[in-house]
Amino acid sequence: MTGSQDAARAEEDTTPTLRLQPPCERLSGCHKSGVCSRSYFWVVMVFFHVYILNVIALLFYVHYSSGQEDASRSRDAPGGGRPDAARPPSGAEFVRDVSLTRIDGIRVGHVQKVSLVAGKAHEMRTLSLKPLLFEIPGFLSDDECRVVMQLAQLKGLMESQLMVQDGQEELAKELNLSPEEIFNLLDINQDGQLQLHEILTHSRVRDGIWLTPENLREIYAGLNADKNNDGLLNLKEFRLLSSDAFQHFLLQRGVKRSQLVRNSRHTWLYQGEGAHQVLQDIKERVTRLTRLPPTIVDLSEPLQVVRYEEGGHYHAHRDSGPVYPETACTHTLLAANTSTPFETSCRYITVLFYLNSVDGGGETAFPVADNRTYDEMSLIQNDVDLLDTRRNCDKSNLRVRPTKGTAVFWYNYLSDGKGWVGEQDEYSLHGGCVVTRGTKWVANKWINVDPDYQRQARYQQLVSQLPQEESDEGPALNAETQQSSVHQEL
Repeated sequence: MTGSQDAARAEEDTTPTLRLQPPCERLSGCHKSGVCSRSYFWVVMVFFHVYILNVIALLFYVHYSSGQEDASRSRDAPGGGRPDAARPPSGAEFVRDVSLTRIDGIRVGHVQKVSLVAGKAHEMRTLSLKPLLFEIPGFLSDDECRVVMQLAQLKGLMESQLMVQDGQEELAKELNLSPEEIFNLLDINQDGQLQLHEILTHSRVRDGIWLTPENLREIYAGLNADKNNDGLLNLKEFRLLSSDAFQHFLLQRGVKRSQLVRNSRHTWLYQGEGAHQVLQDIKERVTRLTRLPPTIVDLSEPLQVVRYEEGGHYHAHRDSGPVYPETACTHTLLAANTSTPFETSCRYITVLFYLNSVDGGGETAFPVADNRTYDEMSLIQNDVDLLDTRRNCDKSNLRVRPTKGTAVFWYNYLSDGKGWVGEQDEYSLHGGCVVTRGTKWVANKWINVDPDYQRQARYQQLVSQLPQEESDEGPALNAETQQSSVHQEL
């Protein structure tokens, strides 16, 4: 058995073996010169490059296709250009791919350079952080200030506020509010009694009449409203008053212009295509200053020009109101696709221009600027009313003297932390101190942005689909018919 195995192994050992040769040795005429190795290398490299080129071409195709979709979306979204004629299906949402630039104030007193016109750098100084407020000297030239005032006079100025507004009884009925519900709304601290300042706040917002605590005590006595003469109204006493009781009393007694929330005259100047070049230049400069998408600035309110005669004033207020789920912004009301009795002018930014230097008074006061905290109840204490710009302007935390050509601008809303509009900035409270000598001319440019991104996007799409003539005239007409009345109530 062992002999046969040895014979088999010997036979295997004598069988010739086939050695696997490298490619270059299998080819005839191939020597160890490396020519074959180089040929193999080039073949591999050619295939590799063809593969890479195909991948790059595929990436370009995907990028181009997605770019077309993004461009279409961005034209429909806030800040984009004119969208295609086709609207998205009903209920479709716009992709939120636009952020609102918000300038950093750094600290009070910080100065930064801004480029607003070619070949010139302006200085922008931070005046406060709450609200975020800036001052830009020399924003307008003397000639530009003169042109704006002349255009306003040529168009004609109207009273900024009517004496007493009517129709509050109808509004109360429309809202279907009971006396108890109205009482609870007015009772800010929910102590079951209405203090003087709670009634004052209500009357100023509703009637546009600036009552002092002394005026209110006089009205209480005239209406026999405060039965126990303690200066407070309980629910039982409040039930005896109709919602128009104060109005009727004021109409019978008469109201002086100095008792209005606002004592001035104003007009609106269109800034779109075909407007005076100075007005278009100002709008372009505001776009550069705020760093917002041009579409948003273009669709905002026209320029408001205001003249305060000697004795003119504007008590402390906010340019925009808080936006709740049941509140609609005036400028996007059509796009809201809903009806609501509550409207507010959603003015994200205010840019205020001083068109002349005032001989006496007329400062812009910010009563609670940079306060550590904000408390609505502390605005009126011990008969000292911080909102009263006729009596207590000197008690405001910050006052800006009107200087010809200077602009100040501030944010009326906080950021939502995601690049859009957040809650109202309570510190944006401001007013115009009484003009003690001379005349005061100012202009306001408000930038309207709806805190609801979808409503803002739908509004911009609706406007872009209008014929060019209607699109250009729409915002101006809205401002003439709606914004002037809205601002009276703020």
